[in-house]
Amino acid sequence: MTDNATGQGDSSRSGRRVAVVTGASSGIGAATARRLAGSGFDVVLGARRADRLAALAEEIGGTAAPLDVTSQESVDAFCAGVRRVDVLVHSAGGALGMDPVAEADPADWAQMYDVNVLGVLRMTRALLPALTAASGDVVIVGSTAGMIAYEGGGGYTAAKHGVHVLAETLRLELCGEPVRVMVVAPGMVATEEFSLIRFGGDQAKADAVYAGVAEPLVAEDIADCVNWMVTRPHHVNVDLLVVRPIAQAAQHKVARSP
Repeated sequence: MTDNATGQGDSSRSGRRVAVVTGASSGIGAATARRLAGSGFDVVLGARRADRLAALAEEIGGTAAPLDVTSQESVDAFCAGVRRVDVLVHSAGGALGMDPVAEADPADWAQMYDVNVLGVLRMTRALLPALTAASGDVVIVGSTAGMIAYEGGGGYTAAKHGVHVLAETLRLELCGEPVRVMVVAPGMVATEEFSLIRFGGDQAKADAVYAGVAEPLVAEDIADCVNWMVTRPHHVNVDLLVVRPIAQAAQHKVARSP
């Protein structure tokens, strides 16, 4: 793990709070890294795309290191370079496909479970001792898909339900410890890659998700929520924060212009 080119020092000496953000190369992860840096955190960024990470670290005065949350070896190498952590934001995730259950590819489901659920497990296990020592926060970017099912979303909703339950279980198991466990569950968020990846690079299908929606949420909206959650007085645990655009009343109810 290398410090960025701005000369950011060892935060364990400076006393500044340290936030680790996974999936920080784009979307909600990148926006969260920027927002927390703006609030005075030293931010450690992890994701697979090293070039994007390096550019963002340069921009915000953070530290970047490659991270694949689906690889225990990668997680171990990344976490070995983290000397202190006050906030761990699990932003790495994603969806693959919209096939009905009867036609679903088990490999897609396994990949979604690996990144959305097991990735959270791997990172939490690795950094929990440091989080406990710092009276820290675990923040998971979940989804309203973790609260309701919808046609074509079986694999993704199963994974997001899983990570929501992981958070609930962890909160029970850490009761009495100085670690907060929080989940932000966004509804419709328009980012540059989420839907594009879900539809295998089909831009037309990705654009159709947001067609006619006046103002879907953007990554910065979720980053603002994460920042608010981790800056509450430490005795306040925001168990679950559900946030949708005003145009979305429910997973299946979205106002669209003609």
